[in-house]
Amino acid sequence: MIALLQRVTHAQVVVDGATIGAIDAGLMVLVCAERNDTEKDAEQLLTRLLSYRVFSDDAGKMNRSVTDVQGGLLLVPQFTLAADTQSGTRPSFTPAAPPALGKQLFDHFVALAKQRHARVETGQFGADMKVTLTNDGPVTFWLQTKAKADK
Repeated sequence: MIALLQRVTHAQVVVDGATIGAIDAGLMVLVCAERNDTEKDAEQLLTRLLSYRVFSDDAGKMNRSVTDVQGGLLLVPQFTLAADTQSGTRPSFTPAAPPALGKQLFDHFVALAKQRHARVETGQFGADMKVTLTNDGPVTFWLQTKAKADK
């Protein structure tokens, strides 16, 4: 699984003109399931995400996690992160999980996040979403579960 996380001062997701998820300071995370990913991959990615130190401590060093600072977490499904862009001028989405698996793993990821973190908002799987954010820094990181031989 893949997570593209951005430290934000504000982020929101709008579907059909209505805000369905919004946070103030925290992490806006684009989440993508790849073919052959499992619930174990989702759990590993979430554990790493919640403990990843991207917020400044008193000395100004990135030494605090979203959990440490009690920041918001906005999780947004984003299958295009799995795109194969190695050749040509049109991306291939073959590496992405099929929609049913992608939704199942995103829903599992969100359910676990809500159990483990106090402030969780989400986008909507399969919807045409308008995502806005103010990236703080800018700070952006790519997290991915280890590549498997069968991917």
